[in-house]
Amino acid sequence: MTDFAVLLQPDKGQPATPLHVVDTTGLDAWLATQPAPVRAMLKATGFKAAADSVAMVPHDGAMIAVAGVADATALRPWSLARAADTLPEGAYRLANGAPGDAALGWLLAHYRFDRYKKDEVAKGARILLTNDPARIDAMVGEVQAVALVRDMVNTPAADMGPAEIAAEAERLAKAHNATVTIVEGAELERGYPMIHAVGRAAARSHAPRLVELLWGDERHPRLAIVGKGVAFDSGGLDIKPGSGMRHMKKDMGGAAHAIALAGLIMRARLKVRLHLLIPTVENAIAGNAFRPGDVLTSRKGLTVEVTNTDAEGRLILGDALTRACETPPALLIDFATLTGAARVALGPDLPATFSNDDDLAADALAAGIAADDPLWRLPLHDGYDDSMKSDVADLTNSPDGGMAGAVMAALFLRRFVEPGIPWLHLDTFAWMPSAKPGRPRGGDALGLRAIWGLLRRRFN
Repeated sequence: MTDFAVLLQPDKGQPATPLHVVDTTGLDAWLATQPAPVRAMLKATGFKAAADSVAMVPHDGAMIAVAGVADATALRPWSLARAADTLPEGAYRLANGAPGDAALGWLLAHYRFDRYKKDEVAKGARILLTNDPARIDAMVGEVQAVALVRDMVNTPAADMGPAEIAAEAERLAKAHNATVTIVEGAELERGYPMIHAVGRAAARSHAPRLVELLWGDERHPRLAIVGKGVAFDSGGLDIKPGSGMRHMKKDMGGAAHAIALAGLIMRARLKVRLHLLIPTVENAIAGNAFRPGDVLTSRKGLTVEVTNTDAEGRLILGDALTRACETPPALLIDFATLTGAARVALGPDLPATFSNDDDLAADALAAGIAADDPLWRLPLHDGYDDSMKSDVADLTNSPDGGMAGAVMAALFLRRFVEPGIPWLHLDTFAWMPSAKPGRPRGGDALGLRAIWGLLRRRFN
């Protein structure tokens, strides 16, 4: 992973190129303060201070950098990402204030997933100096969490199976003196039958398991975080077409978000009793694969008729949510790359967000706006609950009709959340289909920073 800590440093007066941040409304006023050669050079290059535009101009034997942003008076997390990716190697200091939240995009512009590109030449570091050193450690931690999600999601399933996902949780536990329990084999089949059923057809090296991590003072409010860890989703016997299977290495994106969020919580020593649960499987095809028509008995005791083996994520989450509620938490959050319906409704940028608590949902959405990591709430519409009725079991995992798919999946999960426990469910894409400044195509953290902002406000 990139050493982000070296890219954001305290400003101690060391040599650095001045970086002027300008927007279109303030361009003329700013130009009026600049020497004539600088004005002439920028005019010649056609610089208009549009957002994500960058210019370098010489003056008095040195260089001046200029970055166009949407609003120079209120820098946002991605305001300087294009500049960081465009400017030459070296150190930079803002000419008009501290970078604030914009340091996040500056750092993440350096992210590269090069595990399988051994001959790729890395671009030189662009170091940002800040006169607000107190924020450096927290900012670097947040960037490292985003990069962890990206790395985990980008890694193919052959190298990021259930065992490797569990190993990431164990690595965090070791770093923060947490305890980890891994349930697998016959114990998993007895205690978490839906997790076992979904994952039992995978090769032994990718055998299903439930990963549990506990950390923090037992006297503090209990915070349960659950992440869907389907290392690869073939669709099972209801097999996906090739186009639908192409990026299914990312179906463990919920687990990546949950693990990264747990790392942030422990790093900041948030005043919570953290309970992290990662049900992790490969939805594979073999003679012992679970089938359409099978009836599974969940950990909670509810029976589920399998009407579609490609609706497997909600099955493994059902058992994990049941476990999370057995010692009732003050707050329960789950992350899952759960439905294509959420992407159809909202696109890749907006995780569909569901909650049984209006105040909690409002706080989460506000935290997303503050972090420039937006969420969008969808309803837990009681009127659709009957659609999950089964002729032979308590409920089905995938109602007929194909309508309101994200809502149906959330309603299914709600059956496994005990009444009275405040709950947030994020149906996140965990993927950028096209690049943006600081956000390359591939795995990404969508909703992570929003929920981290929510937790800081509630528990810090």
